[in-house]
Order: sequence, then structure tokens, then C-alpha cells
Amino acid sequence: MYRKLGRTNKHRKSMLANLTKDLIMYEKIETTETRAKEVRKFVDKMITYGKNGSLVSRRKAIAFLHNDSDVVKKVFDDLAKRYATRNGGYTRILKLTERKGDDALMCILELVESDAK
Repeated sequence: MYRKLGRTNKHRKSMLANLTKDLIMYEKIETTETRAKEVRKFVDKMITYGKNGSLVSRRKAIAFLHNDSDVVKKVFDDLAKRYATRNGGYTRILKLTERKGDDALMCILELVESDAK
């Protein structure tokens, strides 16, 4: 089951792809807790694609990430090597306080550090 996040299907997919791209590029984003829990699934899937390294995996990643070649290159070149020995759990959620306007629970979603660093 997935969360609808109060969006239409196209808007939700686009939002999740953009949050995934931001997390991969900057390795740390601040968002609401429900969005972070949804994005975590897609980031783990993209890193798993990168570890697989096949042409099919690269095409699936490019399709999901809206043809952003810089992000796909980082996944397949940098993150795949960083998490080569890790079997999942590439992200961490750190909870913050509530947002002032609507009391939504805010958190930081970040990539965990590799064992080599």
C-alpha cells in the first residue's frame, strides 16, 4: 500500500521523483515525515538499481528520474560503490519539531554514511 499524500497520481509521482533526485544529489533533505517515508522506498530502489548496474536498471532509473543524467550517473558511479557491501537501509530519518503553520511533523531524510568513510 502507498500513501496518496493528498495529490493526484501524476502530481504525486512527479513530487516523489523530484524529492528522490534532491536526496540523491544533496544527500540530505528536510521534508515532512510522511513524504520522507514514501521517498525512502524510491531512493532504496534507485541505489539497488545502481548496484545491479545493468542496462535495464539504468533505463529504469532514467525513466523514473525524468532523464536527469547527472543524478543517474551519481547513483551508478558513486552511490553503488559506496553501498556495495550494504544490503539495504540506505537512508535515515531524523525527526524534528512540528512545522509552525500546520503542525506537520518535520524530519531530515539523509543517506547513511558508508563503512569506508
